[in-house]
Amino acid sequence: MRLLVGLGNPGEKHLNNRHNIGFMAADKIRETYGFSPYRRRFQGLISEGKIGNNAVRILKPTTFMNESGRSVSETVKFFKLSSDKVFVFYDDLDLVPGKCRIKLGGGAGGHNGLKSLDNQIGNEYWRVRLGIGHPGHKDRVLRYVLQDFAKQEQNTWLTILLESLADNIQLLIESNENTLMSKLALAVFPGDEKVLSKNVAENEPTDQNNLE
Repeated sequence: MRLLVGLGNPGEKHLNNRHNIGFMAADKIRETYGFSPYRRRFQGLISEGKIGNNAVRILKPTTFMNESGRSVSETVKFFKLSSDKVFVFYDDLDLVPGKCRIKLGGGAGGHNGLKSLDNQIGNEYWRVRLGIGHPGHKDRVLRYVLQDFAKQEQNTWLTILLESLADNIQLLIESNENTLMSKLALAVFPGDEKVLSKNVAENEPTDQNNLE
């Protein structure tokens, strides 16, 4: 079994926040594959289904971002999962909007949702970083991530990214993450070699401390 975890904050006011792109990814995957309706369990919302021949659960912690690890830990323990069967989708300030980077293990990069997971289940889980861009100055980060995506973003790269991610998610589950990243880049940035290679301080993660 695989566990797909979307990170975000619960509640209507956070629904379309940039910080909730992980929730959006989880919802799009659930919708695309006709998973069961969400039900409340493990301090979160959980849904079940299959992708290819793989049994999959989707989890959205409802603990708020900073305590996401409690929900994930309960779920992992119940299903007796190793952490390399856990795939976490979350917002990344240091990637240009629409860019995706995937890796197994690593640091939290100042993201409090990941810090909570690392404390609860260790750091050897899959990280799916979904770029939301940076507002330009660290003093504007909190307001920026807790703002809704602009309509133009929702109608362009955001929709393309989420739909392409859902359509090709089986590649991630089957450990073909490089192929998935290539497909996403071609979908979001077709023919634009500059954008495909551009990185905004990718190797110098922005401190996201104190974000809910």
